[in-house]
Amino acid sequence: MHPRTTISPALREWILATTRAGHGVPEVLRLLKESGYDPRQSRSMLAEVLKLPLAALTATTSGAVGLPGGLRPTHPRPPEVTVAGHTLQVSLSVEAPPLRVLEGLLSEHECAELIELARPRLQRARTVDSEGRHQVDQRRTSEGMFFALDELPLVGRIEQRLAALLGMPASHGEGLQILHYLPGQEYEPHFDWFDAQQPGYAAITAAGGQRVASVVMYLNTPAEGGGTAFPALGLTVTARRGSAVYFAYEGGDRSSLHAGLPVLAGEKWIATKWLRERPYRYQAQA
Repeated sequence: MHPRTTISPALREWILATTRAGHGVPEVLRLLKESGYDPRQSRSMLAEVLKLPLAALTATTSGAVGLPGGLRPTHPRPPEVTVAGHTLQVSLSVEAPPLRVLEGLLSEHECAELIELARPRLQRARTVDSEGRHQVDQRRTSEGMFFALDELPLVGRIEQRLAALLGMPASHGEGLQILHYLPGQEYEPHFDWFDAQQPGYAAITAAGGQRVASVVMYLNTPAEGGGTAFPALGLTVTARRGSAVYFAYEGGDRSSLHAGLPVLAGEKWIATKWLRERPYRYQAQA
């Protein structure tokens, strides 16, 4: 338990505005220190304003989590978690790789609203090639779109929910991606982390470092098929509206191989959030 600190409305708004602009925890703490705040007091204030575990902020500044300057998520613990007044259940927990099935992460209304907001903006989904460019890939046959960070109140609310759940500031997330799959469409086995051996690795990671975790949120329940398979685990997560699968990884972790299985009947809508080790700055898709 950390001591309560009185935070003025102006300071609270400054912290929120600064993190929304893409500045990470270490940078915000540095600015507070330069303004005369005690580092311990500053961590306590950030934990309160951003609704994050104090341990996550301490680990970020001490270098105890992940790579120097990088941050890693806190894995939700079963059986139940409440964040920002929203309660969800952890129905499945795997330790290697860290994986959780989260029931009730989104409400039915939130799922329906995301679909309707995304529908007019759908186009052929792309992947990132080895040079950091976005390309059409035959392995991914869905349609999709991206929301900018905090683009709409609903998007911002979901981002803050995930930040509180995983101990990762919203600034570490890529824009929320919505994907739509019709019968026969799929995403073949792949990794979400970036391969350091590829020539474009430096360009891909310049905007926030390596990806460290993914959250796949199911916005509807397909009539048949459409689950997320993890071949190394012999596990398939069923797509069920409002639920999600969260999994974390390090670059080179081949146990995180996964696939979006073909939709056999009906359609599938998902929202995907990728988390980076450092604050992510959006790069326009080429």
